Amino acid sequence: MPRAGITLGRVTATGAELADEIGFEHVTVAEVARRLGVRTPSLYSHVASSADLSVRISLLALDELAVRASDATVGKSRFDALMGLADAYRGYAREHPGRFAATLVPLDAETAAASAGPRHARLLEAILDGYDLDPAARVHAIRLIGSTIRGFITLERGGSFDHSSPDADTSWHEILRSLDTLITTWTDHD
Repeated sequence: MPRAGITLGRVTATGAELADEIGFEHVTVAEVARRLGVRTPSLYSHVASSADLSVRISLLALDELAVRASDATVGKSRFDALMGLADAYRGYAREHPGRFAATLVPLDAETAAASAGPRHARLLEAILDGYDLDPAARVHAIRLIGSTIRGFITLERGGSFDHSSPDADTSWHEILRSLDTLITTWTDHD
């Protein structure tokens, strides 16, 4: 029987808060129970395991990030939309490092389809609608955008740009401007 005041939403939100504080990889059902001031077994009426908790934190983070990215790109096109999306992801990673890490949790096909993941894909598709891009190249462009944004954020979060010039913000803008140019001039090689 679930403990009064403890809900699945509260367990998930507490796990997400812990992920930002101690690192996503350190979040367990036992850690969440400690934070909530309950015994670990009482949470198993809400989550099946730490792996289940990780998936739930991932789903929460994907949803939060989709809302933020949508808000940052609404009414924009081409470079402005690309920059809005990228800045939304980067800002989210800075504010919620553990949750951002959680967005990379592998999901089974059914869970992925029901998650905010497809909203992220539709958002990228909408951004690409502003470019004169061959339909066959769209999937490559989506992968390039995602890899570039996530790769930069991951390296930055790891301190890779801390001891070199120019600063990371300058590189961020140059890389996104170059990405816009690449997508604008994309050539189909088939």
